[in-house]
Amino acid sequence: MVKITIDGNVYEVDPKDNLLQTILSLGLDLPYFCWHPALGSVGSCRQCAVKKYSGEDDQKGRIVMACMEPVVDGMRISVNAPEVKDFRANIIELLMTNHPHDCPVCDEGGECHLQDVTLMSGHNYRRFDFNKRTHNNQYLGPFINHEMNRCIQCYRCVRFYREYAGGRDFNVFASRNRVFFGRYEDGVLESEFSGNLAEVCPTGVFTDKTYKQHFTRKWDLTTAPSICHNCSLGCNIIAGERYGTIRRIASRYNGKVNGYFICDRGRFGYEYVNSDQRIREPLRRGQASGRLEPVDRETVFNYFKKIFDKKPRLLGIGSPKASLESNHALQMLVGKENFFAGVSAVEHQLTLKAIQILKEGPAKVPSLRETEKADTVLILGEDVTNTAPMLTLSLRQASRQKPMELPIKMNVPTWHEMAVLELMQDERSPFFVLTPTETKLDDIATAVYRNAPDNIARLAHAVAHYIDSAAPEVKNLTEEETELVKQIAENLLSAKQPLIVSGTSCLNESLLEAAANITRALKKRQKSPWIFLTVPEANSVGLALLDEKNLNQAIEKALSDTYETLIILENDLYRRIEEDKANKLFDAFKHVIVLHYLHNSTTDKANLVVPVGPFTESDGTLVNNEGRAQRFYQVFYPGDSVKESWRWLGQIMTEHGSNAGRALSKLDDFIEALVQDFPELKAVKELAPDADFRIAGQKIPRQSHRYSGRTSMNANVNVSEPKPPEDEDSPMSFTMEGYQGVPPSPFISRFWYPGWNSVQAVNKFQIEVGGALRGGDPGLRVFEPQADSDAPYYTRIPEPFKPQKDQWFAIPVFHIFGSDELSIYTPGVAELAPKPYLLLNQKDAESFKGEKVNVLLDGKQIELPVKTSSSFPSGMVGIPIGLPEMKIFKFPNWVKISG
Repeated sequence: MVKITIDGNVYEVDPKDNLLQTILSLGLDLPYFCWHPALGSVGSCRQCAVKKYSGEDDQKGRIVMACMEPVVDGMRISVNAPEVKDFRANIIELLMTNHPHDCPVCDEGGECHLQDVTLMSGHNYRRFDFNKRTHNNQYLGPFINHEMNRCIQCYRCVRFYREYAGGRDFNVFASRNRVFFGRYEDGVLESEFSGNLAEVCPTGVFTDKTYKQHFTRKWDLTTAPSICHNCSLGCNIIAGERYGTIRRIASRYNGKVNGYFICDRGRFGYEYVNSDQRIREPLRRGQASGRLEPVDRETVFNYFKKIFDKKPRLLGIGSPKASLESNHALQMLVGKENFFAGVSAVEHQLTLKAIQILKEGPAKVPSLRETEKADTVLILGEDVTNTAPMLTLSLRQASRQKPMELPIKMNVPTWHEMAVLELMQDERSPFFVLTPTETKLDDIATAVYRNAPDNIARLAHAVAHYIDSAAPEVKNLTEEETELVKQIAENLLSAKQPLIVSGTSCLNESLLEAAANITRALKKRQKSPWIFLTVPEANSVGLALLDEKNLNQAIEKALSDTYETLIILENDLYRRIEEDKANKLFDAFKHVIVLHYLHNSTTDKANLVVPVGPFTESDGTLVNNEGRAQRFYQVFYPGDSVKESWRWLGQIMTEHGSNAGRALSKLDDFIEALVQDFPELKAVKELAPDADFRIAGQKIPRQSHRYSGRTSMNANVNVSEPKPPEDEDSPMSFTMEGYQGVPPSPFISRFWYPGWNSVQAVNKFQIEVGGALRGGDPGLRVFEPQADSDAPYYTRIPEPFKPQKDQWFAIPVFHIFGSDELSIYTPGVAELAPKPYLLLNQKDAESFKGEKVNVLLDGKQIELPVKTSSSFPSGMVGIPIGLPEMKIFKFPNWVKISG
């Protein structure tokens, strides 16, 4: 720590940060544009000017840019000296010479960093009286709106897009005094992280196009802290509502998970909650019509009463998309022996295997944000861009860790981005991508290896054996494979922080075991390896911790035992198993009850449909791929008919006396019941203060203190303002009344601070800029690896993959836009989703005539257009999974092709 003096006040600070970051971490205000804590310093905007004095006798000082200034012991500076205040105001005035006077109609108005800095600098009158420079705007796709005339040339957008996210279709173009940020021609932005431009840009150049379609000013949004449900990583988000519809999703900073950013599927894939396919009232199948017809809530309870009166056996099927509380509530209702995880046997077994590996250790399981610090990366089988998108962003930062040693050695601060880039050039950390298909990370890879999942697992096992000869030996590798094994192993051994990444998307257990073997071999060589495993869905880990029985076992049980009633929780079984198996399951029951928020093929089979809230209208807990439990809260009250699944099930149990004497009405009751039945999940109870928590006797408001329209938005119903709903499940209110300061981190529903209306206000919520939120980042691990574990090596080595005559080995191919069940309801996501196709090796495809082939899979024949890849393994086919037009097939599998 060093001591510095700012405007006569002495502060003790950490010298690792630049002066701007240090000043902001102290809670002081200093304007800036080009700097961003995730992007480093380039000094291009000249807005963070301060006066630096050479010593106590220096009364004049000199103007320096705080973002480019290292912190040294004894430093004396002034933020408020008249000369620097005038300098900053002049910079703003120059920026304003070409900025349009359109704040009232700009989408960024009211949460604009340029507005904040203009007021902060004191500039309030424009003297420029000439024509403004103007630009043409571009079409950038369905997610981002472009208004180039608002640009202040801070360069944040291009630095994020190209240097941080690795995009190549977006750049800066200049001629004379004209600077343009965009594509070389109109077209869809290719990066899966383009939506972050809306938050990175300090003005209104890049804005959320989906938000524009149902725009509401920031201060009129009701917001709540939430968790993204679109993959297993558990990124933190803020959902905003107005008039009963979700208007936008924004990133919510979490220093251990997603940091400042989220992927485009997480940001834009929310429209299903506004869909016309939403179920907003109970539905019962009419005896005469045979159709689902609206009924009231009493009919739901009476339906269950008739079932309970007969004391039947109930079978319940859970969901990896539903919360821990909802799955456990169903488990309590039907009994643990009659509850089954609503996923296929292969998927569930792989998730259980991943949990076993993470628990056994001895490798540490890093948080998503920690993976950025790995200096050597090995990816086994997983196309993370399409299965766990934000991991891609983290791994791109990891690829800079090894080259970063050079600037550190030369005493160049790591925050000095321009100097660091100049020294690093195109150098990258050792980075190995071993996958069946091409990936977006191939461009930074030291080496890539395209082969069948079993062959990738064999090579990975060979790496473990090279590191420690006690690990199982792999024979019959080619010369090229042997050289690659040596290269990977030696880089892992020389790394300070090696990271092994794998997952479940290849549906291959050997890949997970090989990843575990490598970390165990490294541990025996006195290394400290990290392992990061992805799983299929938002609560796959949570569901697996509740029950080990899978959907295939549920079908066997239903067909071999006596059950009358099937209860399905937030799950479309036709997306889990083949159609004929699902039909057999439904035919085995007299009563089929589905709790869901969307009409789908499963609700079409139901006798009773119970309307439940999606994540925007529910409270609950998810457990992400690393075992981190995180709480999400409902944004608004949807009315009496739509309730959380756990609330419906709790009321049913209470109504019919099957609650075992437990109080089951509030979220805290269900958390208590969960922890009683599963003591290993005790961390869930510690995630956030309970519903009785208050600050100075006040609740925490979901609405801002500037929220407007409360007395008029329901005037068509009643001219009197109705009583707002009360939230009995959290310390938050559905109103603007309540504590207006910084709340505990689990309840941060917006980043706003006096003078800071934009998302840049997040620095006021952090212990230090770029660090943890005050009070700690939300979320707690429900299990940790055994660091001193001596877990044995997995010994099963798969046989080499051998192509078969007239048969092709089919594997699933995932797409960030299209494979997910829910995000496809967003028109922009549907627009970017691919059409069904068959992926073949280029030479293999030459044996077929025409552009389409007939594929025979599981006794069903479908016609698909062919896509080819020269690097895709021969003897295999890739079939896109999850696309709306595609049927569900059993993977992995052998298929026949003709055409």
